[in-house]
Amino acid sequence: MTLTKRDLVISISEETGLIQAQVFNVVQKTLDQIAQVLADGGKVELRNFGVFEVKIRKARVGRNPNRPEKDVPIPARAMVKFKAGKDMRAEVLKLPSTEMAH
Repeated sequence: MTLTKRDLVISISEETGLIQAQVFNVVQKTLDQIAQVLADGGKVELRNFGVFEVKIRKARVGRNPNRPEKDVPIPARAMVKFKAGKDMRAEVLKLPSTEMAH
């Protein structure tokens, strides 16, 4: 199952009785704020949900499987990392591993 932004908006709208356009604006502003803080090198901590933060991956040498004799330099770059919060981690651990194989 994949949850899209539209699915999220519809679900929240139905639960709260708010107009979908209002919910969309709040969801979009929330996502925009998270993206901006991360773009500025900050960290976003949402208690019981998780933490988003920017980590710098070190430069390294890669290999092209078609031409393993040739080194491919991979430059250092910023990556967004997510660490699930305690409550989310506990819920995810309840899933049987067979469900994830699909």
